[in-house]
This record gives sequence, structure tokens and C-alpha cells, in this order.
Amino acid sequence: MIPLRQFSARGPVLLLASILSTGCTIGPKYQRPAAPAPAALKELVGNDEWKVATPSDGLLKGKWWEIFGDPELNRLEELVVANNQNIVQAEAQFREARALVMANHANYYPTIGSSPSITQNRNYAEKTSTSFSLPATVSWEPDLWGRVRLSVENASANAEVSAADLENIRLSQQALLATDYFLLAAQDMQLRVLAGTIESYAKNLQLTIDRHAGGVASKSDITLAQTQLASAKAQSTDMRVARAQDEHAIAVLIGQPPSSLEIATTLIKGPPPPIPIGVPSTLLERRPDIAASERQVAAANANIGLAEAAYYPTLTLSATPGFLANSLLNLLTYKNRSWSAGPGISETLFDFGRRKSALAGAEAAYDATVAGYRQTVLSAFQEVEDDLSSLRYLAEEAVQQQEAVVAAQEALELEILRYRAGTDSYLNVITTQIIALQDQQTAITILQRRMTSAVDLVKALGGGWDRSALPSVNKLLSTAPPTKS
Repeated sequence: MIPLRQFSARGPVLLLASILSTGCTIGPKYQRPAAPAPAALKELVGNDEWKVATPSDGLLKGKWWEIFGDPELNRLEELVVANNQNIVQAEAQFREARALVMANHANYYPTIGSSPSITQNRNYAEKTSTSFSLPATVSWEPDLWGRVRLSVENASANAEVSAADLENIRLSQQALLATDYFLLAAQDMQLRVLAGTIESYAKNLQLTIDRHAGGVASKSDITLAQTQLASAKAQSTDMRVARAQDEHAIAVLIGQPPSSLEIATTLIKGPPPPIPIGVPSTLLERRPDIAASERQVAAANANIGLAEAAYYPTLTLSATPGFLANSLLNLLTYKNRSWSAGPGISETLFDFGRRKSALAGAEAAYDATVAGYRQTVLSAFQEVEDDLSSLRYLAEEAVQQQEAVVAAQEALELEILRYRAGTDSYLNVITTQIIALQDQQTAITILQRRMTSAVDLVKALGGGWDRSALPSVNKLLSTAPPTKS
């Protein structure tokens, strides 16, 4: 360590730092890649049922599940937001990504430390001397070529990816719960139909037994009626198994043990509500998976700059001010002050293609993320078109199926009258009953599929999320902990 009065190289050090501080900024300037967005959605053309929502105030916002008007669904969705463990995990991963932003941003500032020491020396005359040292170490790497800036950009983009992933997982879990809930409601409706059917089959069995006692019906008619009744009961039991499993799945989604949740019998309260559709360009701003994919492109762009920065030298400025004395009593005195300082420059001269390969790899990774982003956009538009077409054709199918239900019920009533009159066999009654039951079950299935398609459409449209909700760099650097949703 050099005493302060002996140090005389400060001028050259400051001059060198001043010259190097004018270094250039490297790395390609980021621009969001062009995405293949259509001018209009195909399934909206000539479709009077679905209208494009303008202005944007008509788009979904916030608690999108409330459009279905089901209080029990609303209650369960709130529990998903609060307790779902996949969401909790994603939120923790976002906080981890944000911590990396703060860690990289700290590289803009010097590192300050201290390493106090006590040293004893013994000479040939066996005399011992003790020296006390209280230094402070300061080192700083100026961001001459943008290494720190690029690392912060990369970490910030990755944190935004994590934030968008969190929103995507939240939306996926909410949509999955709504899907399971409507499936459970459809199963309750199926159980109600089966209960009515079992009651009718039991009455028909008794009718057949009475007719057999009167010598009108054969023993085989009784056997057929018994078989049909047992089959309907078996269907009901099997449906209860499926319902129990869906209830268990809902319990896990809301962060509860399956044994702690019991959902009362429920029904689907009508067809799906109209869902506001934005113009295609808004989809790029409202889908969290698209936002995550685009932020991955930004992170890959920063990686190219970091690979380019490896070609430039690294300057490190360091200083070690402190105190050095032979006595602890006068250690902290003016005359015993000392310090050393100086710049250090390092540069790789030959690496036999390592940096070139790293740069080529970063550029290839960037091209891959651009392609992935565009594929995500294409898939998003496919999902919207699929859900719109499903809702459109299922609405038509529901009308047609309801006509089939009415016709089958009329046919069944006529068939039973003919059987009672002795003009038709019980086999025809059974055949007509099977058709009537299947038509009712199909009608319920179509309704459930319509509700599921509506949920899928909400999810495909982003569920009311907006890209502006992504945290800015300043928010990522905030010392306040992120809000837990």
C-alpha cells in the first residue's frame, strides 16, 4: 500500500478514465418483429351474431367469468386467484426474475468492501513487529460498451416474460376451472335426466309385470324392461364417478384438498352470453402468451449485444484507501492514512473463434425466437377462429338437436300408447326410449360444449388482460415487493 503523499499517478488515471468513458454503445437496436395479423377474422364475416367491439371499452376486462352470471362460479374463480398453487409458483418465479434485474442493475455502481488485518513479523534478531491495516476496497467497471445496459435489458425482458407467463398461467387456471365447472353442471343435468328416465323405466317395468300377470305380455318383455332399468342405473352410477372426479379437480384448482370441497347440484343457466370481439390487431396486445413470446425476442436481441461486447476490452477502476500503522492506538490518525489506485484493462487477443461462435449462436437464437413469436401469433388467431366457428355451428346444432328431443319424446309417448293397446311390441318401446334418452343427453352435451367454447374464446382473447400491465423497468427496480394476486 502506498502512502498518500507518495502517490502521484492520479492525473494519468483520470485522463485514461475520461478518454475511455466516451466509448461507443454496441448491440442491435430492438424493434418488435412484424407479426402476421389478418385484417379481419374469417368467422366474423357475414355472421350477425358476433360483432366487433368498438371502442375498446366494450372488450372484456377484469373478472371475465362474471359474464356467465353464476354466483357459484364467481366464488370458485376468486378462490383460484387467491389459492391456486400453480399461480403461486409462477408469482414466485416472477419475483426471482425481478431480483435478477436488480442484481444486474447494481453493476452500474462500484463494489465497496473492507479487509482489516493484523500482521506480525519476526526478523533474524528475533524481534517481533506488528502492523495494523484497515483498508477499504473500491472497484468499478465503467459501462463503456454497454455490457451492463445490455445485461439489464436482457434481465428486464426475461422478467417481463415471467410476468406475462404468470398472467398466462392465471388465465389458464381460471379457464380450466370454468371448463370443469360447466362440465360438472352438465353432469348434474345428465343425472337429472337419468333420474327421470329411471323413474319412467321403473313404471314401464311395473306395467309390463302387470300385463304379464294378465296374460298380455311375455316373460321376455319383463326381462327386457329389467335390463333397460339396470342399464340406466349403471349409467347414473358411472356419471357420479365422473362428477366426483371433476369436483376433486376443482378442489385442487382452488388450492384445497379434494375432501374439503362439496359443490351442490347445479345447472347450466342457459346458452353462453355474447362475448365482445376486438379487431385482430388488439389480439397482439391482449394475449399474455404473445407478450411473453415477444419479450423473449427482446431478451435474445440483448444477448446479441452481449456477444458483441465480448470483442471489446474491459476497464476496471480500483482504489484501496485506508489506514496502516504499527500501533492500534494511532491507527486512525491523519499521518497513517494510505491508499492505492489504478486502472486495469483486459482484452482477449486470440480465442480461436469462441467469440465468433458465441455471436453466431446468439443471432441464431434470436431468429428462432422471432419464428416462435410469429408462430404464437398464428396459433392465437387459429384458436380465436376455431372457437368462433365452434360457437357458431354448435348454436345451429343446438336448435336442431332440440327438435330431435321434441320429436323423440312424441314418438315415445305414441309407442307407449300402442304398447298399452297391445298393437306394438315392447322391443319398439325400448328402441324409442333409447333414442329419446340419447337425444336428451346429446342436447346437454351440446350445451356444455357451447359453454366450454365460450370459455375457450375468452381465453383466446386474453381474458381481459392488456400488454400495458407488464411491469416497466422502473417498477421492476422498485424496492417494494410485487403485489401478490
